[in-house]
Amino acid sequence: MDGKAAPRATGEGTTRTRLDRGRGALGPALELVHTGRAPTRAVLTAELGVTRATAGAVAAELEALGLIRVDAHPGAAAGSQGRPSHRLDVAEGGPVALAAQVHADGWRAALVGLGGRIVATAPGCETVDADPAKVLGSVVDAGAELLHETGRQCVGAGLAVPSAVAEPEGLALNPLHLAWPAGAPVREIFAERVRAAGIEGPAFAGNDVNLAALAEHRHGAGRGARDLLCVATGHRGVGGALVLDGRLHTGSSGLALEVGHLTVNPEGGRPCHCGSRGCLDVEADPLALLTAAGRDPGPEVSLLQQANDLIRTQYTDPAVRTATEALIDRLGLGLAGLVNILNPDRIILGGLHRTLLDTDPERLRAVVADRSLWGQSGGVPILACTLDHNSLVGAAELAWQPVLDDPLAALA
Repeated sequence: MDGKAAPRATGEGTTRTRLDRGRGALGPALELVHTGRAPTRAVLTAELGVTRATAGAVAAELEALGLIRVDAHPGAAAGSQGRPSHRLDVAEGGPVALAAQVHADGWRAALVGLGGRIVATAPGCETVDADPAKVLGSVVDAGAELLHETGRQCVGAGLAVPSAVAEPEGLALNPLHLAWPAGAPVREIFAERVRAAGIEGPAFAGNDVNLAALAEHRHGAGRGARDLLCVATGHRGVGGALVLDGRLHTGSSGLALEVGHLTVNPEGGRPCHCGSRGCLDVEADPLALLTAAGRDPGPEVSLLQQANDLIRTQYTDPAVRTATEALIDRLGLGLAGLVNILNPDRIILGGLHRTLLDTDPERLRAVVADRSLWGQSGGVPILACTLDHNSLVGAAELAWQPVLDDPLAALA
């Protein structure tokens, strides 16, 4: 040391330091607005643990990027005290993600903005070709047309498929209800079609129920849950997903929570494509309900719609009521086993399972409580999924994640 005092930071240095700190907070700030957890700048300041000046600079930067909107006229809710704060919301005309979903009864494409808001949808297709490249080419073309019509900037694309998707390769291991070959490289095919269509941004693929759980956790019935279990049946089969400590849990290679192969009817259960018998996959899906009720599936509408309509319009029919109660009991048995293993703080149900819950919530909750340790400690909340097209919204979340991680880098 030479005894000289260290020079004070100049005003320029202080400004640069604040700017660097603010840039590091851009991603967390955007996620807070995206998930509705920071409706005002005051809440953003508290959640980020920064000064009001830094929070204001962060919000202004995100607004300049076209991602959020800051209300120019701060206001306070009626009866509240303290300084009014600027309201924050996602930008209505901001960038979008291309979301695609393929299921047994067709495919759909949509544009999804921040906040999980569906901006535009393409007319769905009701047939799925056995060639995944042909199907994914069609759904990407439909999405590209939406982008052309709306003129919106695209941050990337996400695909939801009814199959376990192995990582890191992005292979659809068991797309059984699509007649696609096992191990189809769906992410690679999807990414190639996205690039060929001139759509900017990275492309991702994931299991449809995993993505539904992700969307519900950020924007729907799972918001605020720490450990969230999602179980759903769409057009065929049963899927599950788990959000642990706020993050989607996919296991070491993307294959976690294949709940469809829990045995719930070992005596006299239907044979399952996995080689076992009485699995949840074939005992608690739309086809199982129609079969148990003695109804022949028709070709006019999807199996999911047929099953939902049957319960909603003919529940007083003894055969329909008996079939519905049987499915509720089997679903409850499967959920109880999962509760004992996973100990979630909330369960959400989608597809036909949501209809089963709505039809007789007490019966389902009683089965889970009677068969699980949770029942002895007050029970675990069981709620219905609330988002329309949650797998589509979840597919978009995959594409939005790089922007949430680093807005400046992703939009450069």
